[in-house]
Amino acid sequence: MPSPRTGPPPHAGPAAVLLVTALAALGLTATTASPAAAATVPVGTGSYSDTRPPGTSGPTTNTGTPVTPKLTPAAQGKPVPTNDWWSSLAFQRYGDNPWSTPMYGHPLTYQATAAGLDIGYPTTPAVVGDGRQYEYAHKRDLTLGLTGLNSPDTKADAWSDWTVTPYWSDGARTLRTTIGHGSPFVYAKGTGGDARITTASAPTVFADQGNVLGITVAGHHYALFAPTGTDWTVSGSTLTAGLGGKDYFSVAVLPSPDALATYRTYAYSFVTGSKVTWSSTGGTVRATYTLTTQPQEGSQTGTLQALYRHQWLHTTDPLTAYTYVSPRGTMKVRASTTFTTSQKAAAVLPGLPKSSGADPARLRGYLNEVVNAPDPFSGATDTYWTGKALGRLAQLVPLADQIGETATRDRLLGLMKGRLQDWFTAGGANEFSYDRAWKTLTGYPASYGSDTELNDHHFHYSYYVYAAAIVAQYDPAWAADSAWGGMVKTLVRDAANPSRTDTAFPFLRGFDVYAGHSWASGHQGFAAGNNQESSSESTNLSAGLVLWGSATGDTALRDLGVYLLTTEAEAIAQYWFDADQQVFPASFGHDTAGMVWGSGAAYATWWTANPEEIHGINVLPVTGGSLHLGGEKAAIRRNITEMERENGGPAVEWRDILWEFQSLADPAAAKAKWDAGHASYTPEAGESKAHTYHWIGTLDALGAPDATVTGDIPTSAVFTKGTVRTYAAHNHGSTARTVTFSDGAKLTVPARSTATGTGTGGDPGDPGDPGPSTGDTFQLRTGGTLTTATGAAAGSDTIASAGGANHDGTPYQPLVYEARGVNGTLKAGGATAFRLQVDAGTTVGLGQQARVSYDLTGDGTFDRTETYHYYATDPVAGWEEYTQGRGLKAATGTLGDLRGGTVRLEVWHAIGNGTARLQTGTDRSVLVIPYG
Repeated sequence: MPSPRTGPPPHAGPAAVLLVTALAALGLTATTASPAAAATVPVGTGSYSDTRPPGTSGPTTNTGTPVTPKLTPAAQGKPVPTNDWWSSLAFQRYGDNPWSTPMYGHPLTYQATAAGLDIGYPTTPAVVGDGRQYEYAHKRDLTLGLTGLNSPDTKADAWSDWTVTPYWSDGARTLRTTIGHGSPFVYAKGTGGDARITTASAPTVFADQGNVLGITVAGHHYALFAPTGTDWTVSGSTLTAGLGGKDYFSVAVLPSPDALATYRTYAYSFVTGSKVTWSSTGGTVRATYTLTTQPQEGSQTGTLQALYRHQWLHTTDPLTAYTYVSPRGTMKVRASTTFTTSQKAAAVLPGLPKSSGADPARLRGYLNEVVNAPDPFSGATDTYWTGKALGRLAQLVPLADQIGETATRDRLLGLMKGRLQDWFTAGGANEFSYDRAWKTLTGYPASYGSDTELNDHHFHYSYYVYAAAIVAQYDPAWAADSAWGGMVKTLVRDAANPSRTDTAFPFLRGFDVYAGHSWASGHQGFAAGNNQESSSESTNLSAGLVLWGSATGDTALRDLGVYLLTTEAEAIAQYWFDADQQVFPASFGHDTAGMVWGSGAAYATWWTANPEEIHGINVLPVTGGSLHLGGEKAAIRRNITEMERENGGPAVEWRDILWEFQSLADPAAAKAKWDAGHASYTPEAGESKAHTYHWIGTLDALGAPDATVTGDIPTSAVFTKGTVRTYAAHNHGSTARTVTFSDGAKLTVPARSTATGTGTGGDPGDPGDPGPSTGDTFQLRTGGTLTTATGAAAGSDTIASAGGANHDGTPYQPLVYEARGVNGTLKAGGATAFRLQVDAGTTVGLGQQARVSYDLTGDGTFDRTETYHYYATDPVAGWEEYTQGRGLKAATGTLGDLRGGTVRLEVWHAIGNGTARLQTGTDRSVLVIPYG
């Protein structure tokens, strides 16, 4: 196969690709790019070139022939969103396939061919590569085209945030289709021929309604929709329909044959565009995903869209009962053109705060080892390794500052400024160069295909943006647009441009807003679709945007970073770490993935089979933007356990990265490993003993991150140790401010400083509801009672086993607790809250679920029920906390005032085969109702 997109190996060298033949790339045709006269483009004090340095290359085929974007005249000149799920339509990476490689939209998969669009719906995973990879590989069920169509190529004609329109023409016939993430429909516009569907095997017709046909192919159900007044003809594996003077038809994959009538309702409401909008306010990130439609007949403008797990976990919008299989777990269908997600914002700090866990004298010694090194950049010359070195230094600046080592701090800042300015100035040994055909900025010397394949720009540039943000924190003048800030923003425009109207760079090149994460390959030219290995280097860019925007007052870039980081954090938890154990197929046999592909995921990296690096590649670099990983502590524990099992013992090569990772869940255990092994290891290339020592010691002192509590500014975080919470925030502003946390705590932070404070007894569940007053907080009592009384002895009840079945959303042998005769006035804007202490012991795969019901008048009819997403406990003995922060799964009815009403709490096992305990009789297991 061709040279792969590689992530950061422990040392440069040939890549040892540990992937199976299913990932082999298909070929594409090349065209040549025309040279241009070189010019230097000034940006503030810095500059870039508009022509590559001599002897370098831009995008090419795998044989080195230059290529330009493969676009229709309608799309010429528009910035192409490379690094997407469909990029092979526009980037011809290989010579013998001028159409596309497989594209994974989910639930459908696609591949363009001369005859039209191959469509599949893979529903059975294969575990391949000696058990290292699972895949739902594209397999053609049918081809959508026109009679006689034989197009010499396929081009990209139009695109929006998560949809694309491929185009075919053979001179006599033209075909355009619109496909997208989450779409069960393929919308087609064709001229010069009849609608033509060819199936991979003879179809079974289960419904024939003239212009609407229901067929089953390879066990998958499809509906074919031609214009009203036309008729489908079936001849073996070929199905045709005259278009009756019209130019439209569509195909849908059905969740079941009985869904045909519902899908027919929306079959002629063609999607014409997709757009996401986001906001970040008061510690909450909201995103709205909207499709635009145009009816081809009738007046229906609605549509159906399937939500990924990371989306439906965080929406309260009603969903249908329809579902689809995907490599990302179950997709759930919504009948609407729009839906909104709401999440607690991921925490970001410039560095962990000062604590008793790091001895200043010892830290000073470690810092001196770095600044006094003969070459603090370790010989780095290309964009990636220079970036790693910049990131390594950037992590140490706040640490030097907090122990009063201002000379060391300023020396570090000077090293970073010098190297950034070197890269931000055209004409030297290293520079950034703009490619006008591809509308991209590439750093030279390049590495890992960042030039020829447009790979990894978000990885490489993340370090530059993060380092620049740390510089901006201490030297705002340096970061001004008129100084060096303009070049920082130019890198941002290339890798994560928030503008859809910028004619120089595409919107969010690397980030797939619907998939919830970034893609690394610029051309997507693999049979398994696109891929991303180092999700953590992707979030490093998002965290850098938060810090840069906060330091420079650019709230738009700050909030973009919050949205990207918060969204990708959930995608990483679900799709790389399988946090809820609901995504990876049971046959996969791994608790983590080193790489996510369009078709699935792999326990692998591009360069090594070393388990330490498979597990560590989605952790590094460890920064104040890594705290989101601590939100899934059970997943971290499973991850570390698997790494040590696969490794034959504790980490050796990347021990510092994995110690820091473990400290996000179990700080004391990580500290013990540091104490035992810090004297005899070589830090990972982007790490230092100074930073690792400070990180591990600080979390040991303050406790692991508490993701259930958020501050009302993005640069804030909370840590919990026992019953004590430590609140931390950094104020980039020029005046002091008070940060308010969602549990009601307040922290005054001086200008341009980090501050901390402590509190006890707060609500470790969803602090969006401040500490309850007497009367709205009910403790659980063994025997089924909810009571506002306190002072009982602690106890526990046993949650019955789910018996290995799935009871998600439906109570099964639940524990039931009730309070009767309750009176209360509904609080405006109030919501149910709870914190439940649960313990699964050492049993794996259990998920506890809660439902809260309100009978407002006590007449025996529940007027409001709220079912929450279940909580997956870890297989480590000890209490864990399940809160409403898991999100509302479903709700019926409405709340109103309670007049002699009944409040009921039910707790059961949604999944698993074993029992667990639910704590009773304490103020740590309570239900809080929104009544005064």
